[in-house]
Amino acid sequence: MALHDHPHRHLGFRFPSPARTSTAPASADEATAAATATRAHVFAGLRLLTGFVFLWAFLDKTFGLGYATGSGKGWIDGGSPTKGFLGSVAVGPMESTFHDWAGAAWADWLFMLGLLGIGLALIAGIGLRLAAVAGTVMMALMWVAEWPPAQHLSDGSASMSTNPFADYHLVYAVVLIALAAAGAGATWGLGRVWARLPFVSRNRWLL
Repeated sequence: MALHDHPHRHLGFRFPSPARTSTAPASADEATAAATATRAHVFAGLRLLTGFVFLWAFLDKTFGLGYATGSGKGWIDGGSPTKGFLGSVAVGPMESTFHDWAGAAWADWLFMLGLLGIGLALIAGIGLRLAAVAGTVMMALMWVAEWPPAQHLSDGSASMSTNPFADYHLVYAVVLIALAAAGAGATWGLGRVWARLPFVSRNRWLL
């Protein structure tokens, strides 16, 4: 007669192991830390890419690198960074105003300093709040210049607008605000060092 061993079945309650209960919070903390680090790196990457957009626009318009600005037509060659864009505005409530501003020295300087300042601030990870304010104002003016709500230009031709509200200017403005709100300069940037400077500590709007 063969004998078969049967596994013993333990009935009743099992008390949790101290080792298991102690590792659960640790795992949760590690997951939270990993998510925080990932978020910080994503925002840092977005900050650098956005900064390069602004900085490259400044360099191209200044030196005529052959992209949006042709060779020999840069700012240093006597070209105007605002004349082409503002002079071609053909729709919107500020059409005539933008025509008056086109090519004006003060408009060129403000526009170019804005591009340079925003680009450098984003690349370095400092002054993101100022960059967000300046960039939002710039993007708002450019949004009005293109005036996406219009289906037709002043001469009656199609405006070719693809959306009555949301365009890339609005997206850039929201990105700038998000980067400042998230303190995106602390990762891959000088944000932490900048925040510890005495005059920045006393003036938090400089963060």
